[in-house]
Amino acid sequence: MRPSPSSASDLPRDGACWCGAAHGGAAHSLWQARRAFLKLGGAAATATALPAWAQVDVGEGSRLRHLVPAEELEQAANQQYTELIQQAHAKGALVPTNHAQAQRLHRIAKDLIPHTYAWNARAREWNWSVALIRSDDINAFCMPGGKIAFFTGIIDRLRLTDDEIAMIMGHEMAHALREHSREQLAKNSATSIGISLGAQLLGLGDLGNYAARLGGQLLSLRFSRNDESDADLVGLEIAARAGYNPQASVALWEKMGNVTGSNSNGLSFLSTHPSGPERIRELQRNVPRVQGLYEQARRTR
Repeated sequence: MRPSPSSASDLPRDGACWCGAAHGGAAHSLWQARRAFLKLGGAAATATALPAWAQVDVGEGSRLRHLVPAEELEQAANQQYTELIQQAHAKGALVPTNHAQAQRLHRIAKDLIPHTYAWNARAREWNWSVALIRSDDINAFCMPGGKIAFFTGIIDRLRLTDDEIAMIMGHEMAHALREHSREQLAKNSATSIGISLGAQLLGLGDLGNYAARLGGQLLSLRFSRNDESDADLVGLEIAARAGYNPQASVALWEKMGNVTGSNSNGLSFLSTHPSGPERIRELQRNVPRVQGLYEQARRTR
């Protein structure tokens, strides 16, 4: 990048900015920020290429997420997850790891985790954790850094099979792998602080720090429809590669739709993961793409 002019005499006589663009110097910081953002986006595109063997088509991850440091967000998630587990333990709601249902979750997670690495290189270094919390709520999540929690309500009230649990777990893992929280916090942070493009996009630090301080929002973030579709398909492939029947994804969301249509309480999961015919149709379209992966995995298990 060229150095900034030291005086007004260094500016071009035609009134253009010293950078060569046809704008006045007062507008330079905005131009410079946009240029930096585009450069950042180009580098991000190279760094987030999909696995060459991916059977589902989800496209590249959002470039916006690179405005929030992954390490800081994962640290914030780890702190919030630790606090959640401590609170559950204090209330007697944390299911012991030797409980049959908890062991079931750990077994399924162990099957899925090796198939996450190709979707995000950082996943290989994550300290993956799985917790089962006693609650009637229909809910489950995976925070940045691989922090997974299931509530007993989603297993018991939907009478989930192992295949259906794998579909939910794969979906939640995909949110973390595709860094949807990181993207959403970047958007929220930029909006909340009225981001100054000239300063923030070039330095990145203030925005990153601000987003890290929003770590407490991780459990209340609402993902976009595209994020949900993205997580459905990536999770579907991860689960199929681990030997879990992809047809279960359709059965799962049919169950979700039935619960949505009732007057029952505790629909935390469904408030952020709305079910619907189009979601089911998209899964039905993609099941054949990963069916062979499932069949191969079953032969080798």
